[in-house]
Amino acid sequence: MSQVSGPGAQGLYDPSHEHDACGVGFVADIKGRKSNRIVQDAIQILLNLQHRGASGCEKNTGDGAGILMQIPDRFLRAECQSLGITLPESGKYGAGVVFLPQGKEAREACERLIEQAVRDEGQVFLGWRDVPLDDSMLGQTAKQSEPVIKQIFVGQASGFVEGYELAFERKLYVIRRTARHLWRKSSLGTAAQFYITGLSSRIIVYKGMLNCDQLREFYLDLQDERVESGLALVHSRSPPTPFPAGTVRTRTASSPITARSTRCAAM
Repeated sequence: MSQVSGPGAQGLYDPSHEHDACGVGFVADIKGRKSNRIVQDAIQILLNLQHRGASGCEKNTGDGAGILMQIPDRFLRAECQSLGITLPESGKYGAGVVFLPQGKEAREACERLIEQAVRDEGQVFLGWRDVPLDDSMLGQTAKQSEPVIKQIFVGQASGFVEGYELAFERKLYVIRRTARHLWRKSSLGTAAQFYITGLSSRIIVYKGMLNCDQLREFYLDLQDERVESGLALVHSRSPPTPFPAGTVRTRTASSPITARSTRCAAM
């Protein structure tokens, strides 16, 4: 049987650039209208990208999957109200999903560091929300390093000029980086135990060391019909580097790279 070969180099194409890659999908309403349908369509795209993701030594321990979308203001406002947290108008507060250490002492210390970073930047700490999860489908490796996952809410301080929303976005970015730096300098834990997936007044990210078909089941928020967005981007993570022929790729918590990516679940 003759061997089938691909096309040769032509124009901007060079076959030597071919390689395995992560899977990315994007869905948006052309008129910017928010709906739950956008979120669910994006999750369906993620399911269609299952072949682009990778699993570890257990098939139910994924290499990473996530979704980025506009902040679901109506949903978060209702959830925060039930917790006694009053959110300012949309665009005047930031939200972020935070991965925290499992240990109670380290977790509370980490929370204090983030709150300190908020105050140091002159912004208003509004409160924490426990993100509802169902980890029953996760593999043992993922469960062993599963972080405590919470949402933080930060209010915009007075004094921002109307129309300069990017100034608040920059403040939120500085808060995120400052909190990370404070944790690195502390002796309370390793850098891999703490990760902020994002802190923004515009977008929010749900992700983790998951297979594509586990994301919606793991994050119960994504099953709520009140979660709406006008755009959503999904990502399925595949191995970052090729492995030599004949080797077997085994992901274990003893690998420094795996330990970091398992806890931080970098997309």
